[in-house]
Amino acid sequence: MADWPRIESQVETEFLTRHLDSRDELVQALEHCEIVVIMRERTPFPADLFARLPRLRLLITSGMRNAAIDLKAAAQHGVTVCGTASNSEPPAELAWALILGLARQVVPENNALRSGGPWQHSVGADLHGRRLGLLGLGKIGRKMARIGAAFGMEVMAWSQNLTSERAAEGGAILAASKEELLESSDFVSVHLVLSDRTRGLLGEAELRRMRSSAYLVNTSRAGIVDQAALLRALEEGWIAGAGADVFETEPLPLDDPLRSAPRFLALPHLGYVTRRNYEGYFTQAVEDIEAFVAGAPVRVVG
Repeated sequence: MADWPRIESQVETEFLTRHLDSRDELVQALEHCEIVVIMRERTPFPADLFARLPRLRLLITSGMRNAAIDLKAAAQHGVTVCGTASNSEPPAELAWALILGLARQVVPENNALRSGGPWQHSVGADLHGRRLGLLGLGKIGRKMARIGAAFGMEVMAWSQNLTSERAAEGGAILAASKEELLESSDFVSVHLVLSDRTRGLLGEAELRRMRSSAYLVNTSRAGIVDQAALLRALEEGWIAGAGADVFETEPLPLDDPLRSAPRFLALPHLGYVTRRNYEGYFTQAVEDIEAFVAGAPVRVVG
């Protein structure tokens, strides 16, 4: 995805392609490194990890925002943190893949066709004329709103600081409350940043407010939706189905009940995983390394 050989005279490069299950394994793999390139928030860097990697001098993350890096600890240990550009179109596109997959029962119908099961055994949910409820109307949420409008959907949005003016600018009407959005939407899609204010934003009470015919899609962060409540909602039929690309523990444990939950379309955190994004991430990671070695770091985070 990038021209790594062009820095081979300056740094020795190695690639780690397997998941490391424990902090000790991670330390053992990285303790000899001065430079580490990580993929967004998939490898958390808390204070204790910086303390165990005394040779580390440059940490590069894809994207310019990574909540899993303790920037204060990085500074205390003399580690420069740099980032890269990141395109917001891919996660919006994936959210629509989940919405369309759920609405038209794409996976069950494909499985039935391939296995010789019943022919055309489901009745799809319409998008045209239905309401799309967006929790969050930021950079990705606005893209979702435009696509929803193209499908002929009515778009409603809510977040704690959203105003009617900003909602209108983003192509949506403002919900009077989170509850109104949940109760009146046919599809609810989450596009909020995980924070103390949004963690557990959708719990049992909120999921029970949704229509039994409605679908929930979360491509933001798993912590925004109570995972135990989501499992119950699927198993007990509070909602028609759900799609998710994010989980509290990744990779999702093999024994996690969400793996076999009914009416659940799940993907292994693919939101930003596209060729254009990866080419940008790694090309700019090489540039970050070159600039750092030259003594003039670029795209410094924080």
